[in-house]
Formats: sequence, C-alpha cells, structure tokens
Amino acid sequence: MPQDAEAGWVRAALELAVLVALTEGDQHGYAIGQRLAEAGLGTIRGGVLYPVLNRMEADAVVESTWQAGQGGPGRKVYAITEAGRERLAGQRASWSRFADTMGRFIEHTTGTA
Repeated sequence: MPQDAEAGWVRAALELAVLVALTEGDQHGYAIGQRLAEAGLGTIRGGVLYPVLNRMEADAVVESTWQAGQGGPGRKVYAITEAGRERLAGQRASWSRFADTMGRFIEHTTGTA
C-alpha cells in the first residue's frame, strides 16, 4: 500500500476502486487486489479488502458465486450488480466534486504548516 497518508486515502476510496475494477469483469478477491496494485494503489491486504467486499455484498452492490478451482480449492468470484453500478455513478460524481474542491483549496492556500 502507498505511504502513510496515501494509504489512508486508498482505504477511504477502496469501495470506489473495487467497483471500478469490477466494471472490467467478474473477478475473485486476489485478482481485484492485483488490479488495484497495477493501477498504482499499492498492495491491498486481504484483511483490508475482504471486509470491504463482504460489506459491499451485504449492501447488494456486488454479488458472489463460487467457482471450482482447477486443481485447487474453489474461490469466490465477485460481480457488480445494477445497484453497484448506480452506487458507482454516484461515487464517481462525489469523488470528482471532492477532488476539485480539495485541489482548489490546496491551490489557494498560501500558508505553510
């Protein structure tokens, strides 16, 4: 996971990132974590990712199915639901507003810490 403050930002935006990753197709948890790492979000530990996936499943924004493993154990595969696509649309808009607001705040601040 990225350094200090960035790690907190990733955790805060993890649901959004997972929903975006699932728009690329159904994936198991490990693959979601790999995709987020490839996107530059750092290594997301299972102890962080799976509770988020469980909460998202309870909220019906993702659904899961078990797929038999090829020579190994089966695994849970996650898919975004219609409710998840709606939540993603709302979160994308919220993220855009937040990023714009924070960017303006930072640019207009002349003091230093």
